[in-house]
Amino acid sequence: MGKISHKRHIAKTITWRMVGTLDTVLLSWIITGSPMTGLKIGFSEVVTKMILYYVHERAWLRVGIPESRKRHLLKTVSWRVVGTLDTILLSWIISGNPLTGLKIGGAEVITKMILYYGHERIWYRINFGLDKIIRSKRWKKI
Repeated sequence: MGKISHKRHIAKTITWRMVGTLDTVLLSWIITGSPMTGLKIGFSEVVTKMILYYVHERAWLRVGIPESRKRHLLKTVSWRVVGTLDTILLSWIISGNPLTGLKIGGAEVITKMILYYGHERIWYRINFGLDKIIRSKRWKKI
């Protein structure tokens, strides 16, 4: 098997966080009715989610499931569990209302799973941070 670089996981972390933060800001704004609360919740997640996402990516490197749609789906679900718990907790702390945290976290389950799966599929086609062995195997599958 080939090697996947830390640079790739860092790049995936940054691109996902951009998508995820925008989604969180918009959902939080819609649910709370306050653009400022939406921004506070969305931007508070930037640090926690980047750390959690990077750790999640590195952990999945050790999982013995080969690259496939099934793997991407399982990664989507596992990430959503971690991400939703983080969102609920941060939304509760910032809004002061546990119900608000649950509403935002619940809404994100749907939007983020769709966005994350798409993000995974796009990154599967990007060769950045992959060695030649992995790149050649992927192009044979596509």
